[in-house]
Formats: sequence, structure tokens, C-alpha cells
Amino acid sequence: MLSKAQISLITSLQNKKYRKQHGLFIVEGIKSVREFISSNYQVESIFYTDDANTKVGKISHNIKSHEVTEAEFQKISTLKSPQGVLALVKLPKQQQIELNDLKNCYNIVLDDVQDPGNLGTIIRTAEWFGIKHIICSIGTVDAYNPKVVQATMGSLARIQVHYLDLNKFISDTNLPVYGALLDGQSIYQTQWDSEGLIVMGNEGNGISEEIIALIDQAVTIPRIGQAESLNVAVATTIFCSEIARRQLI
Repeated sequence: MLSKAQISLITSLQNKKYRKQHGLFIVEGIKSVREFISSNYQVESIFYTDDANTKVGKISHNIKSHEVTEAEFQKISTLKSPQGVLALVKLPKQQQIELNDLKNCYNIVLDDVQDPGNLGTIIRTAEWFGIKHIICSIGTVDAYNPKVVQATMGSLARIQVHYLDLNKFISDTNLPVYGALLDGQSIYQTQWDSEGLIVMGNEGNGISEEIIALIDQAVTIPRIGQAESLNVAVATTIFCSEIARRQLI
């Protein structure tokens, strides 16, 4: 049986302030929980309903597990259609990014991306295309927001997400910097290097002026129809796909 204290703790983790305070975040859904159990993250506890019990798989003895009723699970779930499995996972320590890890490959840089679904999709896309690091501005939505975690479908367990002062970070890297801008060169005509940073901007305002000043090559996805803009997650996928295509030729 869930106590009021447990319910209060779990529901509080929807807020970034309390995630930092308790050092925990929520992972929900059978696939996502499985991914984190088998990752380097430390899963502290799992809550599951009887129906979901057999679907989770083997749980380590080091993980506290709690069977709860469907009614109790509804009180802690962040989803409209809960799958009956929720884990509390310890927030990782912020790892210092090593510049050597960014060489000879491409990495994504996000300038104030705000929508949790967009960040989650970008993290999932990054894993699909073999990108290991995503560097976010301090103003970008928290990667451990439950909606972001859900949208990654487990990919967050393997992708390193960093929050840094982008101006200083980009200035210190000495890597080619490609920025997604409306007035850039066509993505299909751009001469891509063997390494670099792909900078994607805020959903409404694009890339900030101070970051634009650091971009070496402005790149655009040619518009053929009448839409005013592309969703940032979709645009990131197109960039990753084109770079991958060039590298595989």
C-alpha cells in the first residue's frame, strides 16, 4: 500500500526543483523502465501493478519494489494511459564534457529548446544516428522532466545530455559549427566536415544572436511548400539523416 508520503514524493518529482532536492526522477512505462534497469543509472525503487508485474522482467535485489493497486498507481502516474510500471531513478552527477569526446563525430547543440516532447524526440533521434552527446543551453528544458523521459523511449539511458554556457562552450571547442537557419546554404549542398556541432534553436525564436555570431556555416532545409517553419525535432532528424547519408556514401 502506498503511503501519503510516497505519493507526495513521487508527484513532487514532476517539478524540477524537487527532482534536484531529492536527487531523483521518474521513469514510466515498461520499455523505458527496462532500459534504465539495464543501464548505468541507479534505479532506486519500482512501483508496479499486478497486471504489469510479469512484463517488467527480472528486478535486481538491490532495487526496492512495491506492488500497488490500479487505483494507487493512477495517483502517481504522469500518463493518460498508464502501463502500470513506474521507477524512481537517481539523477546522475553532471559529467564534465571532454572535448576529445566530441572530435571525429557530430554532436547536437540545443539553444533554449523548450518543449519536452521535442527534446525527448531529439534524444531518441540522436541515439538512432549514433550521436552520443547533446549539449544544451542552461535555458533548455530539463532532460529529466517526465515528459522528456517518456518521449525518449529509453534512449536517455544511453545518451549524455549536458547543460552548459553555450557561448563559452562553442568558443572553446575549435570544432566546425553548423547552425540551422532560414537564410543558410541548402543542407543538400553544404560541404560537411568529418566532425562538428549542429546547432538547433528555440521553437519560436530560433538561434540567439550571440550564438549565431559563433556559427561557421548557416544551413537551411529548402522549403518547397508553403509551411512557415519546421518543428525543431523534425529539423534535427533531417540534419542527422543528411550527415549520416554523406558519411555512408
